[in-house]
Amino acid sequence: MESTTASTRLFSPKSSSVLIPNSFHSFLKPSKTHLPAIAHLPLKYFTNTPIHFKTTSTTRPGFSIVQTRATVDETDRVADSRLLVDQEKQEQPNKEVEECVKVLKNAAKTRRVAAKEVLSALSVMEKAKLDPSGFLETLGGLKSPGRTWMLIFTAKNGLKSGSYIPITAVQRFDAAVKRIENGVFLGPLGCLSFEGRFSWKKSILAFVFERIRVKIGPFNSFEIPFGGKDEREPSTKDPFFIWFYIDEEIAVARGRSGGTAFWCRCRRVASY
Repeated sequence: MESTTASTRLFSPKSSSVLIPNSFHSFLKPSKTHLPAIAHLPLKYFTNTPIHFKTTSTTRPGFSIVQTRATVDETDRVADSRLLVDQEKQEQPNKEVEECVKVLKNAAKTRRVAAKEVLSALSVMEKAKLDPSGFLETLGGLKSPGRTWMLIFTAKNGLKSGSYIPITAVQRFDAAVKRIENGVFLGPLGCLSFEGRFSWKKSILAFVFERIRVKIGPFNSFEIPFGGKDEREPSTKDPFFIWFYIDEEIAVARGRSGGTAFWCRCRRVASY
């Protein structure tokens, strides 16, 4: 997390930005989410209404680029039997945690649950200390291209305040090849995404980005590599998440600086 020329941060010590370059470091900060570039977009770009976004058809080994539809996935929930077995081995959540999970799932679907209730639910889930043994497979799937998650809500350090994310920010985790991709999508205006590698230890996912991909309007996307030939395994010296809860629909994690967020599964659509 300490800096390359195009370093990216999520809940970093000096910023609460969401995985975008330093020049955009306040892009998703809860108190600074009114962006001039998107101020006049139709309301549909800021809701859970299904929205299609084009990406390039470029494919890399084990980590293909796919089109993403930012909507809660209600139908594509058929899990691999191995995942179900892993989940059965996990410690069963207590009643309080189960109620908090319901609160967060409702918040993901409606975005109408009060921030105070969301913050309270996140607090309970952080303190529950659930067994993380099946988290990685649930987060990133058992085969490429992995699974896709949409950021719903971020909270500041200490869970004293937080807000829903008003734009479409999506992350994809591929547990099979330990790859991560993060994107911010603005409908027909284009998108900005980052790709890199991650490591996993217990419940900690540390990551390093290696390239940025930019697409503006109808024009072809272009890619900028950074980080040189650094092939070391990501560690807690880099950006990381500590995961507290992951199931087939939502995931909860805290970033390096203490900010907490939750995501919901969203559907991938074939690229074109």
